[in-house]
Amino acid sequence: MANAQQARTDGMASERGGRSGPGAGSERADAADGAPGAAAETPAVGGLFDRVLVVVDEGAAGRAAAETAVRLAATHGAAVDALYVVDMVHGWDVEVERREAAGEAAVEEAADRGAAVGVDVEPRFRYGHAHEEVLDFAAAHDSDLIVLGSARRTGVDRLLHPETLPSRIQRGADVPVLTVGPDEA
Repeated sequence: MANAQQARTDGMASERGGRSGPGAGSERADAADGAPGAAAETPAVGGLFDRVLVVVDEGAAGRAAAETAVRLAATHGAAVDALYVVDMVHGWDVEVERREAAGEAAVEEAADRGAAVGVDVEPRFRYGHAHEEVLDFAAAHDSDLIVLGSARRTGVDRLLHPETLPSRIQRGADVPVLTVGPDEA
């Protein structure tokens, strides 16, 4: 609760300085020398998130989700788990191998994005039904936020697949879920 309160106050403008963001309102008179107006920096308070779970895939929406998760983690001093779920609906060996290769490329790309800005990104894999694996992983690893991509869907796709991964995760998650479109990174 304290982190949520801090996040709300970090975004507000200081009454004295009109600044916003971390450090706003941190100016005070230095009690040691009595100099009015002397600024003393207060230590930075922890970020809103400690662990961000990003569900990656090989599409543009998955890349946008990874970019967004890394930026949020950098802002809040969090670590990122880049999760790729190999869906086992079709258990054909060739298809599973193709998905594993795509997943490896997607989590490595997320790790590279994190390394570029100094964010620790752990590549993770799971096998099974995507929404179940994501929710189980988030609960087991104390994720504070789930970020995932959502591609624009056609009418036929909506008819064939009425329930999407983001909607299933949003409905079942115990933590906030951020859905990112392919052009929102």
